[in-house]
Amino acid sequence: MPQENTSFKPSLGLVDATMLVAGSMIGSGIFIVSADIMRNTGSVGWLMFVWLITGFMTLTAALSYGELSAMFPKAGGQYIYLKEAYNPLIGFLYGWSFFTVIQTATIAAVAVAFAKFTAYLIPQFSEDLVALDLGFLKISPAQLLSIVVIVVLTFTNTRGVNSGKIIQTTFTLTKLLSLLGLIVFGLIFMKPEVWAANWGEGMWDLHKLAPDGSIESYTTIAAFGAIAASMVGSIFSSDSWNNVTFIAGEIKNPQRNIGLSLALGTIIVTVIYVLTNVMYTGVLSLEEIASSDKDRVAVTASHVIFGNSGTIVIAVMIMISTFGCDNGLIMSGARVYYSMAKDGLFFQKVGQLNKNAVPEIGLWLQCVIASLWALSGKYGNLLDMISFVVVVFYMLTIIGIFILRKKRPDAPRPYKAFGYPFLPIIYIIMGVAFCVLLIIYKPEYTWPGLIIVLLGIPVYYMVAKKEVAAVEQD
Repeated sequence: MPQENTSFKPSLGLVDATMLVAGSMIGSGIFIVSADIMRNTGSVGWLMFVWLITGFMTLTAALSYGELSAMFPKAGGQYIYLKEAYNPLIGFLYGWSFFTVIQTATIAAVAVAFAKFTAYLIPQFSEDLVALDLGFLKISPAQLLSIVVIVVLTFTNTRGVNSGKIIQTTFTLTKLLSLLGLIVFGLIFMKPEVWAANWGEGMWDLHKLAPDGSIESYTTIAAFGAIAASMVGSIFSSDSWNNVTFIAGEIKNPQRNIGLSLALGTIIVTVIYVLTNVMYTGVLSLEEIASSDKDRVAVTASHVIFGNSGTIVIAVMIMISTFGCDNGLIMSGARVYYSMAKDGLFFQKVGQLNKNAVPEIGLWLQCVIASLWALSGKYGNLLDMISFVVVVFYMLTIIGIFILRKKRPDAPRPYKAFGYPFLPIIYIIMGVAFCVLLIIYKPEYTWPGLIIVLLGIPVYYMVAKKEVAAVEQD
């Protein structure tokens, strides 16, 4: 029987934690979602507004989480914060949603994105081919490759946090430098006439822009719904910054380094995202952004910048980006299930560490669910729909800061939420507005996520009942 460790080993410094934040945020979204935002907003001003407001919300939430991470510097992150601020049920509902869709479907989506862009270089991995026909399910080479990526990265992370750290830091630095290179070359080779047309008169005209260039005006109220719908993509692209809180037990001086890494990582990514979109508008017309083939704006822009070799450049960049992103997601996700298991709310074996001081069983269980999502091909729509739930849990967590200051006024707070209470309140107001607008104008983005969360309630009471029975037997 393999030797087991009983506690995590603090092995990650500030740079490692910052690379985890940035690396988990940057996947494939920045290369794609601007096309949909442009179709919904129809102007450069509103395209940039969506990215800036998303960046503001992300940074505000990250700075607020710094207080909670300093109070509870242990594995589990957001699950722990919600449990401590509210009750075990709320914490479980987050963990349930996290395990069933939020983390596992994201891992699948990012891995399939890696495979899709691999097909640019090796056509045999195309998602349009059929590798296995099971009758009820046709599996493409892209899906098989995505599962291989998930399995390889899971295995690597079972070897210890240092193995995952090396991959994370290396790939995150590489993709940050690659994105900066793309931005610089794009701005050097920008087209003055395109820039002038995009940033001139009408840059704040909000309307629906069809791929063929036709324009459809919004009513005043519908315009708010369009902005909220646009933010689904930018929020998904900026999500997973909180993954560093899940791995707090393995970070050196977590009271300082988690909060600092959250601030540094989100600032770096927000700046890069905004600059990337500035670059897009310097080389592509609004219609070209909106009508990019399969929404691959970065591919369209790279053709302008690098010519025919642009596809290869972007394919390699996205392969690097998604591989590093998936490593961060896989590394951190299993720590949430570990903490739930320690509370008796998940399989008991998941709450054990292997000889390398990592939750190996949790990693492999996460691998299985993510692989099933990759096979299903249904993760894409679910990820759009789960953005609503993600923001709801972010709001609940930030409200938890106010609750804990009242419940535990004397608890040690090595770091206090920046701008408290104003910035947290602003985030909550913005989050409520975003969710309400989605409920009204895009209900298809809301009810599936809510159903997934609510299904966790009967599961919780079944699990809690078994835990109580086990305690009574002891």
